[in-house]
Amino acid sequence: MKLDRKNGYPAKTLFILPKRFTKTFARPNVHRWFCVGLLFLGTAGCTSHSTSQWQLVWQDEFNGNQVDPARWEFEVNANGGGNNELQYYVTNNARVQDGLLFIEARKENYTGPEVSREFTSSRIRTKDHGDWKYGRFEIRAKLPTGQGYWPAIWMLPTDNVYGGWPHSGEIDIMEVVGHKPNNLHGTLHYADLKGNHTYRGTNTALAAGTFADTFHVFSLEWDPSTIRWYLDNQLYQTQTNWTSGTNLFPAPFDQRFHLILNLAIGGNWPGNPDTNTVFPQAMVVDYVRVYQKK
Repeated sequence: MKLDRKNGYPAKTLFILPKRFTKTFARPNVHRWFCVGLLFLGTAGCTSHSTSQWQLVWQDEFNGNQVDPARWEFEVNANGGGNNELQYYVTNNARVQDGLLFIEARKENYTGPEVSREFTSSRIRTKDHGDWKYGRFEIRAKLPTGQGYWPAIWMLPTDNVYGGWPHSGEIDIMEVVGHKPNNLHGTLHYADLKGNHTYRGTNTALAAGTFADTFHVFSLEWDPSTIRWYLDNQLYQTQTNWTSGTNLFPAPFDQRFHLILNLAIGGNWPGNPDTNTVFPQAMVVDYVRVYQKK
């Protein structure tokens, strides 16, 4: 699956004038059975999902016309994410339009301070603008499809209390590789008892169609000893056992983490684009909402 990835590195920040957010939103439904999801999911069952214990603490509904610097920071680099990815992350490829965030990958020559690349994209994070220890994270998005695309919604530790990656952990809420556009992955990365990278995770698949056809809701609930993944409010994975080197459970997932949204191109896992890959395409995000226990 994935090898040494997403090592920490300095990020550059683009400051953009903030906009007010006025989009109305609906909280998750309370005490209902989400059986409709069975029409779309091939592996998840009908699960009772109560959200009455959660309260909204952070959100971006993308009602403005710019990425909001009060919520997001751009990461500008050509480091390849530790996975030999091909994109140069720049600031021009993320835009807000018609109540949606577009993170677009383009096939274009770009030369920056580090190197020249044949592809550009964007990567944004909430570090120091939104950092949470536990909560429910809910993102509604539509994804690109095609060989070489790698959209991700994930979390990294804000403080690296247990050391550099993977010792302080990584939480992958959503990863889809473009050549398998109906297959969703959710994963925890951390260190084993010998200090080496290891991971736990699983995947689920749509029974019909792809994640490029329509919007889907990707959610994660993170409690002190349990982490749960949902697709369209259907539970498909629960993790209750992990390590962080010699640190006691529930380390490393007992510290503050922040959100990251990015669209990578190529790399060890998805492979490189081919002649059939269509550019440009975007990961389109309708909203990002964070809840914590009342």
